[in-house]
Amino acid sequence: MTDYAITIKTDEEKHVLNDITQMLSNHDVNISYTHLFIDSKDTATIDFEVEDVEDIDKLIEDIKKIPEVISVETNVSSNDIYGKRIVVMGGGAQVSQVASGAISEADRHNIRGERIGVDTIPLVGEQDIAEAVAGVARLPRVHALVLAGSLMGGKITESVKKLKEENDIKIISLNMPGSITEAVDLVVTDPTQAGVMAVMAIADTAVFDIDRLKGKNKF
Repeated sequence: MTDYAITIKTDEEKHVLNDITQMLSNHDVNISYTHLFIDSKDTATIDFEVEDVEDIDKLIEDIKKIPEVISVETNVSSNDIYGKRIVVMGGGAQVSQVASGAISEADRHNIRGERIGVDTIPLVGEQDIAEAVAGVARLPRVHALVLAGSLMGGKITESVKKLKEENDIKIISLNMPGSITEAVDLVVTDPTQAGVMAVMAIADTAVFDIDRLKGKNKF
């Protein structure tokens, strides 16, 4: 069985998404990711990442039988194209330094076959950062989160704890005042090195186990 990305263009009707997901269920296909957006007033595009596909040709044939479906095409999955994601958030200056280290290290691993990308979002304020941390759980393909700032705790720490409990995501923070340093997997003083270690923590081509550092997690 194989994984695929399927892009379906349809007429915009209320029941179309239900009809398509029912068809996927009939084929015993697992949906790992979906994204729907409106192209125009009357048409929509739905992207599916699907797993355990036994007969892709038959699946496409059956989807095309749905009256509102305009076209169906298969693509390489986003996981195969973009691979793992690292999200860096917090104060702008520190975020840029973390990102610099992560991008440089990711380049070393990507030329050896990895696919690792780096997303950044400079943010300030406890509520905004706490909401952004919680939102990481809803993003596809995120394997690591780096928190960069000068002070974090309170709601941010609570969001980090919940994220760790419910998801297999490595979380690194810079060494800063606040309770955040007690909730993450690894605390790193140098922002550039924090980015490097985030990549090493998730790269299959790196010999680095972040879990072995718990309990003595400050660098």
